[in-house]
Amino acid sequence: MTVDIVVMVVSVLALLYAVVLAMRVKAQKVGSAKTKEIMEAIHEGAMAFLNKEYRILVVFVLAVFLILGFSLTWNLAIAFIIGAVFSALAGNIGMRIATMANARTAHACETSLNAGLKVAFSSGSVMGMTVTGLGLFGVTLLYYIFGDPRIIYGFGFGASSIALFARVGGGIFTKAADVGADLVGKIEAGIPEDDPRNPATIADNVGDNVGDVAGMGADLFESYVDSLIVTMVMGTSLFAASRGVWLPLWIAAAGLFSSIIGSFFVNAKEGSSPHKALNRGIWVASVLMAVLSYFIIDWLVGTINLFWAALAGLAAGLVIGKATEYYTSDDRKPTQEVARASQTGAATNIISGLALGMHSTMIPVLAVVTAIFLSFWLGGLYGIALAAVGMLSTLGITLATDTYGPVADNAAGIAEMAGLGKEVRKRAEALDAVGNTTAAIGKGFAIGSAALTALALFVGYTQAVGLKVIDIINPMVIIGLFIGGLLPFLFSAMTMKAVGSTAEEMVEEVRRQFREIKGIMTGKAKPDYGRCVSISTHAALKKMVVPSLMAIIVPLLVGLLLGAEALGGMLGGSIVTGFLLAVMMANSGGAWDNAKKYIESGHLGGKGSAPHKAAVVGDTVGDPFKDTSGPSLNILIKLMSIVALVFAPLIAHYGGWLL
Repeated sequence: MTVDIVVMVVSVLALLYAVVLAMRVKAQKVGSAKTKEIMEAIHEGAMAFLNKEYRILVVFVLAVFLILGFSLTWNLAIAFIIGAVFSALAGNIGMRIATMANARTAHACETSLNAGLKVAFSSGSVMGMTVTGLGLFGVTLLYYIFGDPRIIYGFGFGASSIALFARVGGGIFTKAADVGADLVGKIEAGIPEDDPRNPATIADNVGDNVGDVAGMGADLFESYVDSLIVTMVMGTSLFAASRGVWLPLWIAAAGLFSSIIGSFFVNAKEGSSPHKALNRGIWVASVLMAVLSYFIIDWLVGTINLFWAALAGLAAGLVIGKATEYYTSDDRKPTQEVARASQTGAATNIISGLALGMHSTMIPVLAVVTAIFLSFWLGGLYGIALAAVGMLSTLGITLATDTYGPVADNAAGIAEMAGLGKEVRKRAEALDAVGNTTAAIGKGFAIGSAALTALALFVGYTQAVGLKVIDIINPMVIIGLFIGGLLPFLFSAMTMKAVGSTAEEMVEEVRRQFREIKGIMTGKAKPDYGRCVSISTHAALKKMVVPSLMAIIVPLLVGLLLGAEALGGMLGGSIVTGFLLAVMMANSGGAWDNAKKYIESGHLGGKGSAPHKAAVVGDTVGDPFKDTSGPSLNILIKLMSIVALVFAPLIAHYGGWLL
């Protein structure tokens, strides 16, 4: 059996496993008629948003397809289309299952905590297996068809383009709804989170899926395929008989197999920690992956140094995850300090959260630079690319634990809205609390993998345009560095402002309904949930376009006007500031969220107290930090790098018009 068939078989096995898990989730009981009604409303809102988003993306994808075909090659354009379709398909499948699993998770919590965990994690595993299975299948199939991994850069470009639109659009949607629901519901009306009387609560639950399921899936899909492709390209010139090309694919296949095995170890007894159960699955998968990759590398290339390079990437991912957990978990000192700062008001809560986020950048940076140093020392530039593959090798289970979070969050909301009782709500909230931490860890992992992947793509770009050195004292390079350093801040400002202005509209709508629809507060009248969903949908789709296009247009302008070296400087500047800003935003936002939950669990006065109201304000500021701007920066730095790489022939030939 040839090596390509083995990799294809593993990718198909992952997709079949996803089908089995999806059928298992669907077979679970939904529960009461009220539970089913809420689930269907969330599902319809999520699919309506996604369908409208796809109408916009179809126009964009076709336009880029024609540009690539006429300016470069039609094979590259075809790969672009396939990458875009696969990325959209992965997000669509994951979100369909997530919106089907939320009510089933809530109902399963009536039986036990473990029953609820199983349903939510199975839903997350569908996303994890679909993303990795489709990614590995697509890359392997295109290499089999074209025989040139450089053509497959188009596949990565397609995945990256869809990912940015999905992340930005989904992030604006979810946080505008969340902020509007919190500011009016919790602070002004004094009603609990996910209270059915709040008109924005369905939009909030819809947003969890379009942002944290479809958006996150598309984000990591592009990291996964981009790291594979750039490592394959580098491998063509290093090893005979395409062994360097097949090595990253085999490592990815081993990671996919390990993730499947690890998923069987995720279970928790009543009263035990769901977080430990999820961590157990990740550690089993990581250890198994390390063992398998040793034998694969020894067999294919016989250079054990590359095993340690891949392991450096895997270890860096685990370190970043644990560091993120430390800074954002509500049972750890940093987040508890943010909660205590709430005792003196919202201002001190925000100051404390910002300081935490800035301080939390240290460990991820040290982890990434250590991985870069070790992987380069062990395997040169190819070792750095292989470290990115190693970090993402167990994506099947790490993404499962991340997308488990939104399902658990929805389940807790449905338990509240459907009145399933205190015990069910308690179990669902326990799953949700763990989901907040796993989501924060997932964001840290996504950021770390984005940095290594963007660096690998950056190296690929320098090779494609023939740059052996980028001269830091060249004025054009310095200009590129400043432009690159600016872009993450400008991008974050645009996405933060989009959330803020949409949230203002949401706040006014919720206030209007409380004021004009008599009987909402007594439960005699039903809020107009659809209007709030419509507000978020319209604003998100309108405001996602400009920041997303910026990531494609600016690299081309810099390269064509100032030259290849200036574009290299721009990519370097964007990777540094984008990575640091993304870590800071994700961890500040996660800490603010869990500081609020720490108070809600009964500490420092509990729900309704002055510290709680201050913490809600901090959480509201953190929402677009951690779920819109921060995670979108991952895709920004990768997309700019893949754009530079795809259009490298044009930049090398025509770049530097102003010089």
